[in-house]
Order: sequence, then C-alpha cells, then structure tokens
Amino acid sequence: MKPVEASLTLPNDIETVPQLSEFVETFCEERMVDMSITLSLNLAIEEAVVNVMSYAYPAGTYGEVLVKAIADDKVLTFIISDNGIPFDPTAKADVDTSLSAEDRPIGGLGIHLVKQIMDSVDYQYTDGRNVLTLKKIIHP
Repeated sequence: MKPVEASLTLPNDIETVPQLSEFVETFCEERMVDMSITLSLNLAIEEAVVNVMSYAYPAGTYGEVLVKAIADDKVLTFIISDNGIPFDPTAKADVDTSLSAEDRPIGGLGIHLVKQIMDSVDYQYTDGRNVLTLKKIIHP
C-alpha cells in the first residue's frame, strides 16, 4: 500500500487542541486503528504539541505547529515541527518514576509519557525547524 498522508497546521494556542484531537482521531479511524491505540496516540501527540505551543515561542509571539501524519501497512508516523526555539525533548534524562512525586524534579513527565506510548521518538533540528518524529507500529 502506498503511504497515506495528511497534515494540520495550528497556531501556538492551546485553545486549538480540540482540532488536533479531531485530526488524530479521524486519521486513525480512516486507517481502522483500534480505538485504544487511537486514544493513546492522541494523548502522546497532544502532549508533544502542547509542549511546543507552550515553550517553543517567546510569550506573546505568534508561531505555528505543523503536524503531519503518515500511514503505511505497518506504521503510523506523526511528524511535529515548528520554527521556534531549538529544543530536543529526547535529550532529557528519563524520569525516575520510582521516586515519590515530591522527590522528582519538576518536568519531563510529558516526554516520558510520549516515549512509553510510541515505539520510536526521534528529534532533529533541520533547516531552522524542530522536527519530532513519533512512530507507532500498528501491524507488526
């Protein structure tokens, strides 16, 4: 099967997150992805996109987040890109979930969640853009 693609561009405004959720759900439904996988994908992608919306651009600055979805017979790939401040979320040390919430440093749980849900998480800074590629194997 030839890969199928769709994309969505959102402003860096968390008020637009429902559009993101609808985009992911529709893309997954059209590929007949199991609803439990769709829900977890939506959670991971929303977490990654909200982080971009919240931190990639200086406060009060307009920016955009591009979400591209690609599906083939085996894998769903979501590519999240922006031209905001360079930041590699994969470079953060994994969260030590054995520590109590009080003993853990603040932050990092979002990318931890993304890494738990996705089969592959890759970051690159290319041509002035942050590019986060998330892959989920749906048919081994």
